[in-house]
Amino acid sequence: MRLPVLPGHPVLPRCCRAVEYCLACSIALGALCVGALPGVAPQAMAQAMPSPMTARERLHQSDQWAEIQKHLPDPATASAAELETQGDILRARRFPEDAMDYYRYAIVRGGNMASLTNKLGLSELELRNIQLAMVCFQRVVKMNRKGAEGWNNLGAAEFLEGSTNSAVSDYKKAIKLDKKNAVYHANIATAYFSTKDFGAARREMAAALADDPQVFERREGTGGVSAHVLSSQDRARFSFEMAKLYARSGMQDQMLHSLAMAYECGMDVQREMEKDPLLAPFEMDPRVVALVHDEQIVRNRRDATVTAFQDGNASPANPL
Repeated sequence: MRLPVLPGHPVLPRCCRAVEYCLACSIALGALCVGALPGVAPQAMAQAMPSPMTARERLHQSDQWAEIQKHLPDPATASAAELETQGDILRARRFPEDAMDYYRYAIVRGGNMASLTNKLGLSELELRNIQLAMVCFQRVVKMNRKGAEGWNNLGAAEFLEGSTNSAVSDYKKAIKLDKKNAVYHANIATAYFSTKDFGAARREMAAALADDPQVFERREGTGGVSAHVLSSQDRARFSFEMAKLYARSGMQDQMLHSLAMAYECGMDVQREMEKDPLLAPFEMDPRVVALVHDEQIVRNRRDATVTAFQDGNASPANPL
């Protein structure tokens, strides 16, 4: 079963039709499920239950899309570079599925296969299609085994999939190929935290900060860093270790921010600071005392709201 090809749009090569195939299978499976309902005709079901709009269809109803659509290049005549640039614009404007179409059009027009496949993988990652992203990045590293970005992005997808050891291995390959990229060091530090290898995590965090002191403040658009997820306990420890590194570098504003994040995740930061020679001098700093006090008020209010709501004595309050 094949989806129709829109007039003027080139037929995509087999390696680019995976999503088309999956969609066709979904449609076929949906038809089987409707037909299996006893005593209900498929036609009646189709009339009684209109199909909900997809996220892409909802985006296409926006004024922003109406304006963008006026300037889209023709996939049949535009150059590969123009089509790739259009894909980048669409991804930046949060139209990832349309961006993927233009990356595929660019491949058809002879664009760089490895670079475009990497961008397809990043788009899938943004859509939380982790396994599809992983397939893209696996193709990228096969096409270019000396490309550090491909190994980093494969590591990010594997981390999200739960294959942390494989992610660490891929991050190591990325770092070996590009030792001064702070993002790669930040990524592997996060992975080490999830495996409780805190010593290795601290070394990689320090390396990341040495290359880019703002790397942990800029977690969007960095090829996988922002996608990393830690448990609340690990996030608290991660933030506390960040506070120590910032204190060592004299970056007190960032140190206070990291301490606040650690406290928010459940850590008793003042008790931990008391035991740490780097942070002990700041234990009774008015700014630390104030942030602990403010966070405690927020926590108490949140706990009281949850308790009251569970007891049925009050409706949930508006978020602070």
